[in-house]
Amino acid sequence: MWSELTGQDTAIGVFRSAAESAGGTSQQMTHSWLITGPPGSGRSNLAYAFATALIAGDPDGDEPTRIQVEARSHPDLHVLATEGVIIKRDDVREIVKRSHYAPSVGRHRVIIVEDADRMTEQTSNFLLKELEEPPERTVWILCAPSEADLIPTIRSRVRSVRLQMPTVAEVAALLVRRDGVPPDLAERSAREAQCHIGMAHRLATSDEARQRRAETLRLALEVRSAATAVSTAARFLQIAGDDAKAITELRDAEERAHALHSLGLAPGQAVPAALRPQLKALEDDQKRRATRSLRDGIDRILVDLASLYRDVLLVQLGADVELVNRELLPQIERAAASASPARTLATLDAIQAARERIEGNVQPALALEAMLVSAIRTSTERGAA
Repeated sequence: MWSELTGQDTAIGVFRSAAESAGGTSQQMTHSWLITGPPGSGRSNLAYAFATALIAGDPDGDEPTRIQVEARSHPDLHVLATEGVIIKRDDVREIVKRSHYAPSVGRHRVIIVEDADRMTEQTSNFLLKELEEPPERTVWILCAPSEADLIPTIRSRVRSVRLQMPTVAEVAALLVRRDGVPPDLAERSAREAQCHIGMAHRLATSDEARQRRAETLRLALEVRSAATAVSTAARFLQIAGDDAKAITELRDAEERAHALHSLGLAPGQAVPAALRPQLKALEDDQKRRATRSLRDGIDRILVDLASLYRDVLLVQLGADVELVNRELLPQIERAAASASPARTLATLDAIQAARERIEGNVQPALALEAMLVSAIRTSTERGAA
């Protein structure tokens, strides 16, 4: 079960030792954990592997437990995750209740909080008491990008394990081994995803995802005026929307079909008035997920643009460093010749500012337009600089 966790040997050693000593008096084991690391480093995958070991009572787990944990169907596993903007206090209240149940069939009851950084301060304070004094056989595992994303009182009550970003070679090897991706495509996908495991998988297995990324970079390099900056921002929003739709559409349909089946309704059957509130709640959750997916898609575009202008700057400075987008070297060299390094640095700053503004609920179109204005390149600018 640890085999799909690439580039995290040190963290795996920590969790294996903890799982092996669980139930004893060793200080290797504690009942409140925080796994931090950059997006795509495998935080949640490591959390579920650790959960499997704890529930099975074996540092290597066992096949039945692994299958149930992977399906999120084990009775001793509870997951608090959100695809909305925040984790709601009511969700935390419900999972806190479950944390006080004794394990049903496993050695431990495990509570995993994905994206713990999306908890508000009020929600975090509500969770605090549970992390201080969890039931004897309950283990909390929080996941977040960094310790700084959680309030200090939470950080002081958990044992933190920091993950490293895997290398391009490690992610490529995982794609080849696990997904059967050809080595050349695996290497390119890992490099263009900047070692984000989930994004590398999408690029390696989806022609549409690769095409959307290629269009994004091409459009950015073609910005020549404020007017094209505005039109390109609009197209970026469309691309992000298409990407979000591709991710959520099939899942939404499956969730609705499952909900109808669980309510005893056949496909196409009218929904009785008494059952409509339940479907309305599902639809509201799906809308929140769509909003989050769109925001994540926009952020991914900005991350890709940052990699592009990072490559432009490296070419301008003559740095002997591998490019993320080396297949675009001729276009990157033209962009490098049409602006000064100072202008490229300003563009990189503008990309980061756009990410922060959108996270702060600024209208994405306005943030993208302002960012793209800084990316304008002309054939005469470099000489003038």
